[in-house]
Amino acid sequence: MAKAAELIHPNWDKAPAGITDGFSLEMTAKDEGSLREAAPLIPADTPVAITYLPGEELAARVAATVAVRELGFEPMPHFSARRITSEDDFEGYLKAVVEQAGVKRCFIVAGDPPEPQGPYWDTMALIKTGAFERSGVQAIGVGGHPEGHPNMTEAECWAVLDAKVREIEARGMAALIVTQFSFDPDACLAWLKELRARGIECPVRMGVPGPAGIKRLLAYAARCGVGASTAVLKKYGISVTNLLGTAGPDKLVNQFARGLGDEHGRVRLHFYPFGGMTKTLEWIQEYNVKHGI
Repeated sequence: MAKAAELIHPNWDKAPAGITDGFSLEMTAKDEGSLREAAPLIPADTPVAITYLPGEELAARVAATVAVRELGFEPMPHFSARRITSEDDFEGYLKAVVEQAGVKRCFIVAGDPPEPQGPYWDTMALIKTGAFERSGVQAIGVGGHPEGHPNMTEAECWAVLDAKVREIEARGMAALIVTQFSFDPDACLAWLKELRARGIECPVRMGVPGPAGIKRLLAYAARCGVGASTAVLKKYGISVTNLLGTAGPDKLVNQFARGLGDEHGRVRLHFYPFGGMTKTLEWIQEYNVKHGI
């Protein structure tokens, strides 16, 4: 498993100094300027995922991916299966990021459209093209959903995840699971235990929302199907009677630090900087100072 971990990231097997050590980040193509501004706050080789959003030009995604590499970080571009319009669209983007940004790690999602805009119905269709391993990609990330998936039963969710992990590994690549962000540490820890009990041992990056305005956080939660009940928000530190101001993930990250154990396997954090890249990185630095990391 050490070799597989190295394919996920060269420093994955290094013992983390604390819960935030070895974190990864998410950005959109339009966040390139924010990334450059925040770059001095980001450790070298930090994985940075570049999302695949509607309405973006391929050139913008490629430029953002190249910027991640040029700044000394590890780019992980997304591929949204149902948004890809053709085989040339898919393989052209893959070729561009591999050749121009030295990409070795990619992340795949099915995407939001109810029907595919091209030949790929789901992420398994992308995997089975063989394009990733032919291009020299070493690791593929897939989504994890600690609070369930809006379009699948729990049993279907587990079956699909297991099948994707096995297919990726059978093709000689390492599999990584990156979860949707959550406000609920108990749901995340329980999901991790079940993941391992089901024999899925690949590394996991747990999604954490960066500090942001409370209304913005709740809007993203609604858009992404993330649980935001009164009880869950209270655990996170948000009161539904006062939605003004901002909220950070202090309580969530503290609970991960206290709760994660050997039974949860290899876990690192993945930050969604909804309130801005610099704001998220400043929060991480402040958290590290506070907790001696």
